[in-house]
Amino acid sequence: MGKKKHVAYVSTYTMGDEHGIKIYDVDMKNGRLKEKGEVLISNSSYVTISHNGKNLYSITDFGVESFAILKDGTLETINKASINGMRGCYLSTDYEDKYLFCAGYHDGKITVLKLDQETGAVGTITDEVYHKGLGSIAERSFRPHISCVKMTRDNKYLCAADLGIDYVNVYRLDHDKGTLKAVDIIRCELETAPRHLKFSIDGKYMYVIGEMKNCIDVYAYTEVDGLPYFDQIQSISTTEIVEAQGVAASALMISEDGKYIVASNAGENSVSLFEIDSEEGKLTRRFCLPISGEYPKDACLFPDNRHLVSLNHESNTMTFFRVDMENDVIVMNGKEMKIKQPNCIIFHTIEE
Repeated sequence: MGKKKHVAYVSTYTMGDEHGIKIYDVDMKNGRLKEKGEVLISNSSYVTISHNGKNLYSITDFGVESFAILKDGTLETINKASINGMRGCYLSTDYEDKYLFCAGYHDGKITVLKLDQETGAVGTITDEVYHKGLGSIAERSFRPHISCVKMTRDNKYLCAADLGIDYVNVYRLDHDKGTLKAVDIIRCELETAPRHLKFSIDGKYMYVIGEMKNCIDVYAYTEVDGLPYFDQIQSISTTEIVEAQGVAASALMISEDGKYIVASNAGENSVSLFEIDSEEGKLTRRFCLPISGEYPKDACLFPDNRHLVSLNHESNTMTFFRVDMENDVIVMNGKEMKIKQPNCIIFHTIEE
């Protein structure tokens, strides 16, 4: 076995730069990124990596695009596929990497696409599901806006966060046909605007970040008699501001070891770190601190939890911090890095 190292992939919009994915070598010791390469792709609003670690998938203006992750962490284009609708905002795969799910913010649609399990190529559409309903704020959230789609860790149910109608819809996946059947609706508090969701490492808890409520809602997940149950056990604020007008919670990320959750807050331009109770799944906020940039669209701990990076969409920067867990603070770690309109970041382990 070779020595392990890490690379990072950052998706960006392509206003004036046609390379929508940037690839970086990760300096774990110093908590910095060094540019390694870039990929020609239009408006990569989100990227995801298959669970087997062999492929990266990205949203593009065309639909979705698949890449093979090479030994050195660079990317090789495999193919493109249409999603038969407006440009998506989020991607994920099931835990067998048989299907790719795309969330449609603009048209309120979930698109399911077949994956070639040998090559990782994206194939035909196997299902399309439109959300229906009305939100509570006509001038903003009057119709469905699906913002996130993720499978439960037992690989049985797809959960779709819809920030337009304040629902998380739950679907059973038919693993043979690639079709979805609605089995539950989690009705969030009005004007929560559920944006992203993640599951704990053991799969027992779901964390949903609310863009307008500026909170993380925690649900215990169980299955009884072939049906999923989600019981809310906690709601915790992502900001220390009592009246958080003009603040919008954005990113939600779980550390590689499953011990921490990171959330970011646009408007306030801050990042919050929470510790996860491994037994009960509940969160304890450790800090909420500024990130020295505007609109932290994504924020992520380095794999060793010793450093943090914030992707500041409006100031066109990435800022870096050393994380002091003993004193619950972050300290800026060197100069900001210029990058145009970054959207999300993923760390990936490779072998030298």
